[in-house]
Amino acid sequence: MKFHVNRDVFSEAVSFVVKLLPQRNPQPILAGVLIEASDQGLSLAAFDYEASARTTIEATVDEPGTILVHGRLLSEIASRLPNAPIQIEVDADGGILLTCGSARFTLASMPVQEYPAIPEVTGESGLVPAEDFGTAIAQVAFAASRDDVTPVLTGVQLEVSGTRLSLVATDRYRVALREIPWDGGTAASEESTAALVPARTLTEVGKTFAHSGDISIAFSGSGDREIIAFTAGNKTVTSLLIKGNFPPVRRLFPEQTEHHAVVNTAELVEAVRRVSLVLDRSAPLRFTFGPDSVSMDASGTEQARASESVDATLLGGDEVTLGLNPQYLLESLGAVKSEFVRITFTSSDNANKLSPVLITPQTSVDKDGESFKYLLQPNLLLR
Repeated sequence: MKFHVNRDVFSEAVSFVVKLLPQRNPQPILAGVLIEASDQGLSLAAFDYEASARTTIEATVDEPGTILVHGRLLSEIASRLPNAPIQIEVDADGGILLTCGSARFTLASMPVQEYPAIPEVTGESGLVPAEDFGTAIAQVAFAASRDDVTPVLTGVQLEVSGTRLSLVATDRYRVALREIPWDGGTAASEESTAALVPARTLTEVGKTFAHSGDISIAFSGSGDREIIAFTAGNKTVTSLLIKGNFPPVRRLFPEQTEHHAVVNTAELVEAVRRVSLVLDRSAPLRFTFGPDSVSMDASGTEQARASESVDATLLGGDEVTLGLNPQYLLESLGAVKSEFVRITFTSSDNANKLSPVLITPQTSVDKDGESFKYLLQPNLLLR
C-alpha cells in the first residue's frame, strides 16, 4: 500500500474520525483508525461498537490496500507535520512509514482482520438544516443526565412527527425541548419515529456538522443493534441507540401560561452570576418576582450575603418567591438565545409539590418564541 495526500486534508480527516473514540478503550484494537486506499481515494473510519465515524478524501494512490494504525497518535502526528504532501506506505517488515518533507515516522501496524465491521445504515432518512440542528443540540443536550445509573436519561430523545423533529432531554430536575423543521422527502411517513441518542455523541455531531448545509439523518437496525446515522458531505457518524423507555416528559409542559415575568436575558445572567458567588455549590438562589423587578438573595457560609435586582415585567398574577438552582438557570438562559426571556409560573394539582417554572425565548417584551422550552423544578427554600 502506498499513497500521497494533502497534509491539511489528511489531518482534518484523521481528527474527525478519532474525535468520538473514548480516551481509554478496554480493547486496544478499537483505538485504531482504518485507512483504505483505492482508485476512489482514501476512506478513513473509526468504531468502538457504540459510535463510528467515517469520511472519504482525495488522494493519489500508487498501491491500493488497507491499514489499521493507532488513531490518536496518528492524529497528533498529522497535526504537527510540516507544510508538505504526506506519503504513507507499508514497508517490507509490515510497518507503516509516514514521510512529510524532512519528517519521517515509522508506526506499528495493527491487525486489520481483527477490526470490527463499520456499521452500514440503509433505513429511512430525512434532512434537517445543519445550523438549526447544531443549535438545537446545544440548547438541549446539557439537560441530559451525566449519571450512568439511569442510562435512558443520559440520552437525547429525537422524535420525528410529520415535518418536525423534536429534541428532548431531562435529568429529572429539568426538561429541555427544541423543535426544528424535518424534510422526509417523497417517502415521508405520517407515523412518528423516535431514537434515544447518547448526549455525548450527539453533542460532537452538532459541533462537527453545524456549518454543513443539510444533514441527512437515517434510522436503521432492529433489536439490540438499532443505530442512527448522521451524514453531511463526505462525513458520516453512526451511533448505537440507548435501549429503554424515555420518560413521557412532554406532558409536564403546561398549556396555560398567563402568569409570567419577562426579563432581559443578559442582565439576568450577570446578576445571577454575581449573587450566586456566595452560595454553597448545591444551595438554591432565592428569587422574588415583583410587579416591575426580580430580586435575588443569597446567604452563604461565614455570614456572606448578596442581593441584587433587575428590571422585569410581571403579568397575570401575584408576586412569586421561589428557589432555583443557579447553574441550571444559567444554562437555560444561555440556551434561549434571545434578548428577553419569559419565566412562566405553572400550577400543580398537588398542593404539597412545588410547580416547575417554564423558560422560553422572548424576542421582545411582548412577543415570545415557542421553538425552545425549558422546564426547571424549583428547590425548597428553608428560610
